[in-house]
Amino acid sequence: MELIKHYFREFNSDQLAKYRELGALYEEWNAKINVISRKDMAAFYERHVLHSLAPLKLNVISENKRVLDMGTGGGFPGIPLAIAFPRVNFNLIDSIAKKIKVVQSVSEALDLSNVKAQQARVEELDDHYDIIVCRAVAQTVQLLDWTANKLKKNGQYLLLKGGNLSNELDEARAAYPNCRIISYPLNKWFKEEFFATKQLVHIQFQ
Repeated sequence: MELIKHYFREFNSDQLAKYRELGALYEEWNAKINVISRKDMAAFYERHVLHSLAPLKLNVISENKRVLDMGTGGGFPGIPLAIAFPRVNFNLIDSIAKKIKVVQSVSEALDLSNVKAQQARVEELDDHYDIIVCRAVAQTVQLLDWTANKLKKNGQYLLLKGGNLSNELDEARAAYPNCRIISYPLNKWFKEEFFATKQLVHIQFQ
C-alpha cells in the first residue's frame, strides 16, 4: 500500500481507503478460488495494483470516457483504474464466470458505481469504447484484430505487456500502418525489479 502512496500522491483519502481495502478483499477471495497466485499475492500491491495503475502516467484517460478492460481476470487493470477515475465508465469483461463473480463482489464492496462486470467475449459486445485496456491477454496483432471495430473514432489502446516486444510490435505496425504504436518501459516510472521487463504499449489509430 505504501507503494501506491509513494508513486501517486494525487489520490484522496477515499481513494486510498479503497486501495487499502483491496488487499483484504482479494485475500478473502483467494482463499475460496485461485484468483491470484500465492507468490503474487505476497506482492499484491506491486504486481497487481501498481502495475494496473501504469496507464495514469500517460494522462490519456479523462472524465466521461468509456473504457473496456478485455480479459480482466480478477479485475486487473480495471478495478484499480476505476478507483483512480471515478468519473470514467469501465466495462470489465472475461469469459470465465468465476472471475467475473470476483469482479462484481469486489466492485460492490468498494461501491464502484462506475464499474460494469460482464461474462463475455469481446466479439459479443455491441458497444464502442474510447479506450481499451488489457494485461498480457494476447499478441498485439491478435488484440487489434479482435477489437479494432469496438473502438470509437480516435480510440486508443493501453496494453500492459512484458518481455522483448520488438518483433511483436513491428508485426502490428505492418498489419495496421494507420496506427501509432509507442512502447514505454515501466522502469522509467517504477523502480522495483518486477518492472524491469514490463512495458506499457500505447496504440492510437491515425
